[in-house]
Amino acid sequence: MSRMIYHSPYEAYPFLADDDADLRCDFEILTDRMSSLTGILAAKCPELGKELLRIDELIYHFNPSLRTEFTITEEEISWLHRQTQKLFAETGKGTSLFVLPAGSERASAAHLLRTDGKALVRLLYRARSRGLDFPDALIDFANLLSGYFFAAALWLNKQDGVEEIPFASRNYRQVP
Repeated sequence: MSRMIYHSPYEAYPFLADDDADLRCDFEILTDRMSSLTGILAAKCPELGKELLRIDELIYHFNPSLRTEFTITEEEISWLHRQTQKLFAETGKGTSLFVLPAGSERASAAHLLRTDGKALVRLLYRARSRGLDFPDALIDFANLLSGYFFAAALWLNKQDGVEEIPFASRNYRQVP
């Protein structure tokens, strides 16, 4: 016998009681978290403040993409890719670098966002495996967000005079 789902009159978001197999609300909560953390990072990073606020806005446009439509443009995706490459170039480090997710407070905040970006990619793959149809560009954009925040973490550590701590896994072979 199934029970009726209780809906609080104070419900913080109308989709919180969605079926647990429906990952759209989880996607929206995670993008909301990323947007909020991006706002915090923007407040701590005047050098990247305007750029981070633009990314913050893009994340909020990304938020309803599974429920409605994907409205991030190819131009916006290209801009985020260019910004990511610029940050990597300014650090002199590449994307295959393995470092401890540590350093300055600002870089550590960027690492949290990098990790949330990966969680977002994983959630999108789970949604796709459950039959939800959406453009591949959602996966591309989520991956770019993770990459951008990794580059930002490296860049912020460099700006803050903090050396990266290389990490060599005991369990995974290092990529040359």
